[in-house]
Parts: sequence; structure tokens; C-alpha cells
Amino acid sequence: MKITGIAATLALVLAPVFAVAEGCGGMKEQQAMSCADGSNFDHATGTCIPVST
Repeated sequence: MKITGIAATLALVLAPVFAVAEGCGGMKEQQAMSCADGSNFDHATGTCIPVST
């Protein structure tokens, strides 16, 4: 019974640690960029540029 209680306590203590580690990965994820109609996103500059037709 004592080992079961220790194991349960350890799991509850470590659960938030693993949840944070699994989370955002150091903020390396990028958000989607939406541009106005008539422009496209330029990955090189990180801005919206007008579409020339």
C-alpha cells in the first residue's frame, strides 16, 4: 500500500512537468499569416506583398 501511494503521488507531481515539456516546444511554432486580398505572404521578408498580374 505504501509503494502504491508513493507511485501515485510521484505521478501527480510529475504530470505538470511532462505537460509543459510537451507543450509549445520552446515557442518555435509559427502562427499562420493572412494577407489582404490581392497580396501574398513573402516568406523571405515576412511581409505581405501585392500580387502583380
